[in-house]
This record gives sequence, structure tokens and C-alpha cells, in this order.
Amino acid sequence: MEFGLPEDNNNISLKKFESMLKTNNVLFFDSNEFENIIHHYLEIGKIALAKKAIKLGLDQHPSSINLKLFQTEILVLENKFDDANKVLEALHVIEPNNEEVYIQKANVLSKQDMHEKAVNTLLIALDLATNNEGIGDLYALIGMEYLFLDQFENAKLYFKKCLDIDLEDYSALYNIIYCYDFLEEHNDAITFLNSYVDQNPYCEVAWHQLGRQYVTINDLDKALAAFEFAIISDDSFVGAYLEKGKVLEKKKHFLEAIENYKITLALEEPTSFALLRIGHCYDKLKQYDLAVQYYYKTVHEDPLLDKGWIAITKFYNKQKNYQKALFYINKAINIDSENVVYWKLYAQINSRLNFLEEAEHGYKKTLDLGNYELQTWLSRADILITLGEFEAAILNLIQAAEFHPETAEIEFRLAGLNFTLHENSKGHYHLKNAVLLNHEFEYIIEELFPKVLQRPTVREILLAAKK
Repeated sequence: MEFGLPEDNNNISLKKFESMLKTNNVLFFDSNEFENIIHHYLEIGKIALAKKAIKLGLDQHPSSINLKLFQTEILVLENKFDDANKVLEALHVIEPNNEEVYIQKANVLSKQDMHEKAVNTLLIALDLATNNEGIGDLYALIGMEYLFLDQFENAKLYFKKCLDIDLEDYSALYNIIYCYDFLEEHNDAITFLNSYVDQNPYCEVAWHQLGRQYVTINDLDKALAAFEFAIISDDSFVGAYLEKGKVLEKKKHFLEAIENYKITLALEEPTSFALLRIGHCYDKLKQYDLAVQYYYKTVHEDPLLDKGWIAITKFYNKQKNYQKALFYINKAINIDSENVVYWKLYAQINSRLNFLEEAEHGYKKTLDLGNYELQTWLSRADILITLGEFEAAILNLIQAAEFHPETAEIEFRLAGLNFTLHENSKGHYHLKNAVLLNHEFEYIIEELFPKVLQRPTVREILLAAKK
């Protein structure tokens, strides 16, 4: 469907239509005016107004094919597929060679996950299409259907056909690269993009994508050159400066990376990503005052960005300023109490401050949120042992063994705990298991259960394991 009314006429039609809705006076519009009004409302997402325009349009122009096609579009949006098909079948009888009818039929099929049938229907529409713009749109629709089918080679083929019609169809370009990425054909993507920039040498999008492909294969020098060409093509392209900054970081050129990140701050509103990266760069340069300033700016810019809170917490942790680290991780937890990394840091910092009950709570919360790493179970167990909560420690370790069976670190702890609680048969059982799994962890008994080590039977089992 073509929409070609001049902008002024379109605005006059819209104002007239909206005035009519307010006054309830029915005014006459020609079918082209209705089409442009409906198209406008669909583009801005005002579906209810589009539906009103379609109803009034069909009241005044009941034989308009285009208005009925808009009607099917709305029916598809409302998942009324049977109703949409009835309208389309009636239209097909009237205009069997109308490509738009087939496009809407394909849309109905696609929405019902019948993508193979949608492709076949679009191929019929393609045979009926007469102008390049319409053919390009159909290639794009067929490409998308193949994406839904995970047929990436076919999808690539049709998106490349889009570029044959319009070299600056960047949506098709992105989709082609998506296919290459999914298939992990990075060298092929590089070959394709190099060929593309030969034809369109000032395409910042292509240079940017080429740089990202070079990063993927770890050819950082070529990546850097590609991002520089993207910037030459468009010196306000924020994405290219960000990617160039990331590559410079990898090459340990931190001052140059900072320079590129700062350019993005000048070009657009500051982004938390750029602020965070600048902070990391200053951190690497040991310019700690500047590093922490940018970490502060990061969490101020985006309080929901977990990487910002983690960075500032780890910064103070590394400086051994555990009180400040705890202050910031508490702030982070107040914002998002379901973040596993926050609770893990909370537990570690409290442990360093010897706030053992708080540390144990942190590790428990970490486990409750699904972090089942061995070290988390062991750290919680060791704190419970220090607190004298031996039965809770045993329960914790038994749960840990479900996720990490046949683990010497767990078995040595269970042995020591059971001996401590005078469950000698269980103690012997776990100790024998432990030394069979890996006797090198016997230092656990010495460090956590020195009294248990004094038992002759324990020393006997440990000595036997060394022979």
C-alpha cells in the first residue's frame, strides 16, 4: 500500500478527522485520506483510533481494497485469524493478483507459527510484485520468516537480495550479520563486510560491524582500524567510539581508551557504560581518586546497573576499606535484594570484618538465590563451624554434597563435624571417603578440627592414606 499525500494535506486530514471525533459530526473523506490517517495511527501505536478510522472509512467506501487490508491487519493484531482469513478470501476473489492480499495472508500464517506456508505465500506475492521497493520489502519478509525457521542460510540469501536493491538497507545488513554470528561464520562475515565496504566505503554501520567481527576473532589491530573508519565515515557515531575504547582497553592503551569514552560523553547524554569503563581505566592506571569519581558517577547515572555497584564495592574491597565496601554493597542490596553477586560480596566483606553472623546470612541468601558454587557452601559451613553451629553446618554440607558429590573438601568437614558431635561411626565413614577422594585436603582437619586430629584412629586413617 502506498501512502503519498503531501505532509500538509495529511495534517489537515488528521486535524479534520480528530475534530470530527470530538464533535460527533460525520464528515466525508476520500479513501486515500482514510488510508493515510490509518497508517499514521498504526505507526504511532494508536490502535483504537486506527480501528475507528477503518470503520468510518469502510462505511463511506465499502468497496475499498486497501481499507479492507488495513482491517485484516487489525484483526491479526487482535489474534482474530479466522476473521482475517474470511476478509482476505473475499478480497482474493475480487483481486486474485493483488500482492498485498498475499502479504496479509502470509502475515496471518506467520502469526500462527506456520512459517513454511508463510514463505510459500510470500513467494507468490513476489511473482506478482512489479516495483523494486515492493520486491525489496518482500525479500525482507521472506528473510524474516526463514529466521523464524532457523534457516539462516536461506535468510542470508534473501537479506542479501535486499541489499542488491538498496545498498543502504541497514536493517537487512544487520540481519545478515546476525545470521553469520549465529552460524559462528566470522571469517565469512568479514569477507562479506569487506566486499560491502568496497561498494559503500563511507558506511559507518558496515565498518562498525566489521570491527566487531575482528574483535570476535581477536584481531585487535584490524578491529581498531575498522572502528576508526567508522568514525571517519560519521564522527558522531557513539557506538564506534565505545567499541574503539573497548579494543584500546584490551590492548592496555588506557589513556586512549579514556579519550574515546569521553568523546561519547560529549556527543550524547552520559551513559553508565562509558562512565564505568572510564573508572576501570583509571583504576588500571592506579589513578584511584579519578577511578572512584567515575564509579560514583556510574551509580548516580544508573542506580539499577549492578556492574556499577559491584565496581565501587570491589574498589574499596581492594583498598581494604571494608567499612566503605560494606556501605556500598548495602546500598546496592537495598535497590535489588535478589542480586546473587551483591549477597556474595556482602558475605565476603562481612567475613573480612569478622561479622560472622551477617556473613553466614549473606552466604545463605546467596544459596537461596540459586548460587550453588562449591566455595559458597564451604564458606558458609566454615562460618557455622566457627560459630559452633555444628548441626547446621552438617545440614549445609549434606545439601552441598547433592550438588557436588564425591568432593573431598565436603567429606573432610563432615568427618570433623561428626567426630566433634561424638558421632564416631559417621566420622570414620566420612574420613575414609575423604582420603580416598583426595588425601591432600587433610589439612582441613588440622585447621578446623585440631582436637579431632589428636584421636589415634583419625591419625591412623590419615597416615595410611599417605602410604
